[in-house]
Amino acid sequence: MRQTGSPLGSPGSPADSSGLSRRRMLALVGKTFGGAAMYHAMTSLGFAQASPFQGPPRLDGAPKGTKVLVLGAGMAGLVAAYELRNAGYDVQVLEYNGRAGGRSWTIRGGDRYTELGGATQVCRFAQGEYVNPGPWRIPYHHHGMLDYARRLNVPLEPFIQVNYNAYLHSPGAFGGKPQRYRAVQADYNGHVAELLAKAANRGGLDGDISAEEKDKLLESLASFGGLDKDLLYAKGFVSSERRGYDVPPGGGLMARAQYSTPVARSELVRSRLWQSLAVAHQYEFQTSIFQPKGGMDRIALALYERVKPHVQFHAKVTAIAQDARGVTVTYEDARQPGRGVRQAKADWCVCTIPLSILSQVDLQARPELLAAIEAVPYAAAFKAGLQFKRRFWEQDDGIFGGISYTELPINRISYPNAGFNAQGPAVVLGAYMFGPNAFEFSAMDPADRLREVVRQGGQMHPQYEREFDNGVSVGWHRVPWINGCMATWTDKTRDRHYDNLCAIDNRLVLAGEHASFIGGWQEGAVLSAQDAITRLHAKIKAAKA
Repeated sequence: MRQTGSPLGSPGSPADSSGLSRRRMLALVGKTFGGAAMYHAMTSLGFAQASPFQGPPRLDGAPKGTKVLVLGAGMAGLVAAYELRNAGYDVQVLEYNGRAGGRSWTIRGGDRYTELGGATQVCRFAQGEYVNPGPWRIPYHHHGMLDYARRLNVPLEPFIQVNYNAYLHSPGAFGGKPQRYRAVQADYNGHVAELLAKAANRGGLDGDISAEEKDKLLESLASFGGLDKDLLYAKGFVSSERRGYDVPPGGGLMARAQYSTPVARSELVRSRLWQSLAVAHQYEFQTSIFQPKGGMDRIALALYERVKPHVQFHAKVTAIAQDARGVTVTYEDARQPGRGVRQAKADWCVCTIPLSILSQVDLQARPELLAAIEAVPYAAAFKAGLQFKRRFWEQDDGIFGGISYTELPINRISYPNAGFNAQGPAVVLGAYMFGPNAFEFSAMDPADRLREVVRQGGQMHPQYEREFDNGVSVGWHRVPWINGCMATWTDKTRDRHYDNLCAIDNRLVLAGEHASFIGGWQEGAVLSAQDAITRLHAKIKAAKA
């Protein structure tokens, strides 16, 4: 989901000696591996950073009777309300939706969702089944999210990012037949190791390594690539132990094991399936990744339970005014636009409304802040959750959790990470796409979207059409309360507007993933909220001194 949003290879873009600009490189990473890999690339290039969480904010000495208005009950708003209330502030939260969590949203059976344009979907998932149309995983180094899960007793379970038994697929490679991740990985490593071993033996590395280093290199290449005694990657025991067998070893009088045949190097390179192999090496995915048991919204709902008396739902903010004495927010009942107009007053305000919506609100603020709000567009993304009658990916294909990747527009299929080997229906994430593909799918009628997602997924799993039961889809640019999935900063807009966006404006401060360097992740929202209220608390105390 993480995209720079700038013209690819535009004049002035920093580039390496090959002429590949950083923006172009990031776009390619994002297209191939998705937002998480792009975030890692951005981290490496200084565009983003790992979570610097150091523990809950310390807000000692809150002046008694001070009221803070929090706009939005997504993760940033809930964190702000929870910590401010704990510190002794009088807190009121206004939320557009009839639920808490914002993009930390889980759709379950019985839920109803109406998008822009009026199309309404009613989820018919079986009890206990769900899909997360927004965030769906928590990396190990997102310490803020993990801290709230621990403090609020929200149980976590593993999220399987990489499953070597899942599929890699391209309609233009191998006759459109999906390949096992492990086979592509083993063959790619094996062919690369063989080529490098040949280069070393033919003197291609002379002058770069010593004779002793060469011997050690050849030994390591044999181990790394599964090469035989002649330093060739060939059909045999070693390669089959990496890529799998045509007939696996059995017992008793079962058929004897049969080795599998590696794919020819030229065919593998042309297939471009190797593009997805780097996923397992990304910073975020090298170790444990988590999900809350029962749905990603569990952490947000646990926060909501702590501040429930202070939250008002269906409150659509239409204007924010402030002066030297306080803040006045005008809002209406989101269920009855133009009716039930009311006002809320407070001494201070923390606004977590997405910039895509805040830009439509009558806001009284300095020009620099208004310009920053207008400068940041939001990306398009699309997800579809599909319920199938049985877990055929486990029963027929031996895939327990993880993600299969395809060059088709649906981009990937993510299998459930819990309930393994269970009977009955289960839900997979059947599509997760960005940009033009997201716009194209969201333009369809919801039923047509699902038909196309099922059709494309059927190219990887022939069981799709036969086993499909029902599904739901969310195109984030058609979600009324955000009109996009995440803020898409560029290095240029960050240089010009980021500090202005985050600075306290009289009695107002903004927070959310858009006000962070970890955009598109809940961790960015959490850290942004904690930073914003810490600075606001210091200003409030100074004003009272």
